Amino acid sequence: MADRATLEDLVRLQGERVRALKQQKASAEQIEEEVAKLLKLKAQLGPDEGKQKFVLKTPKETLTGKYGEDSKLIYDLKDQGGELLSLRYDLTVPFARYLAMNKLTNIKRYHIAKDFDIAGQFDPMIPDAECLKIMCEILSSLQIGDFLVKVNDRRILDGTFAVCGVPDSKFRTICSSVDKLDKVSWEEVKSEMVGEKGLAPEVANRIGDYVQQHGGVSLVEQLLQDPKLSQNKQALEGLGDLKLLFEYLTLFGIADKISFDLSLARGLDYYTGVIFEAVLLQPPAQAGEEPLGVGSVAAGGRYDGLVGMFDPKGRKVPCVGLSIGVERIFSIVEQRLEALKEKVRTTETQVLVASAQKKLLEERLKLISELWDAGIKAELLYKKNPKLLNQLQYCEEAGIPLVAIIGEQELKDGVIKLRSVASREEVDVRREDLVEEIRRKTSQPLCIC
Repeated sequence: MADRATLEDLVRLQGERVRALKQQKASAEQIEEEVAKLLKLKAQLGPDEGKQKFVLKTPKETLTGKYGEDSKLIYDLKDQGGELLSLRYDLTVPFARYLAMNKLTNIKRYHIAKDFDIAGQFDPMIPDAECLKIMCEILSSLQIGDFLVKVNDRRILDGTFAVCGVPDSKFRTICSSVDKLDKVSWEEVKSEMVGEKGLAPEVANRIGDYVQQHGGVSLVEQLLQDPKLSQNKQALEGLGDLKLLFEYLTLFGIADKISFDLSLARGLDYYTGVIFEAVLLQPPAQAGEEPLGVGSVAAGGRYDGLVGMFDPKGRKVPCVGLSIGVERIFSIVEQRLEALKEKVRTTETQVLVASAQKKLLEERLKLISELWDAGIKAELLYKKNPKLLNQLQYCEEAGIPLVAIIGEQELKDGVIKLRSVASREEVDVRREDLVEEIRRKTSQPLCIC
């Protein structure tokens, strides 16, 4: 035990030395030498089975080669010692690295407000269907408008490219071009594939015959009978899984929100199977036209090979996950509120306890205590004698929907004046009925659309 304690002290001191050298901006060679000593000491110390730690640093090589043409969205930086690190724009690659480093083979992860992943060996399409169910639940509860979730499978894409005659070396770059079909026309995509990426025009035409199709499970069944795709093993596996996925989505009651779209490519290189992307829809300009997509707000897919890239023995852990576009959703909500000239509510407070005259602080404190004890989200201004107008203005600015006003006459009558901030309507409520009335008036869910 004493030997271990001594080693731990040496590790701590050597770690401090490495950090000091980085702060002093010492040479890279000197830092590498001291880091090597630190690693040697840690190796002598051995693993601590009782602890699992997230590694916060993300070396550049961890991210390189995982994103295809989207690698331009990786931001490089150097720490004080000159070590090259990177900022990632998603958490999938670091999550896979964490699984490999800690030898985890089964986990369900939720990253607050953004990501959800399921890792482990399970029967086909059950976790994938759950991810799509969660995505639909989130977007429905946000009430930001109609949406459609596009699904495809990387194996179907690769199989399509193969039967159309795309060289293996061009699969990923052609995949990136196809992924632009939701933003530009097929002619522009074809021009890029032929003019910039050197694809033969007849091959591009064959690709166009496939990737411009979209539909439901009937399209899956149609392609299963396609004379070319049905002869490709990868495509056949992908189509079989998609057919099973649609069965589960029907049981979950969300099949009407899902579209099998062969143009969906998701330009990240780590996807290996099912991929999906949710887009908001805007009403058609004319009757009979299809609704138009106005931008992706969530996406994800299956990445079965990513963990194995970080495991020393190459052990694979199947994974599927999704990410919610929080920033884009916030932007959409803010734009709609601005268009409607509505203010963003900045608090969950249900009611402000206010006074109409001076010297009523004690009564306000008594009332707010009663409301807190009953589970009502209430607050008051931290002033002895606030002006009523200032209290009402505070409610309007913060988005507090109700004001409970205490006055001398209300105290005599045993009532509280309950004011709706939006309509300015006021009603006298018996004090013993106040909690129930506040609950009734605030029971309707807030709409942010």
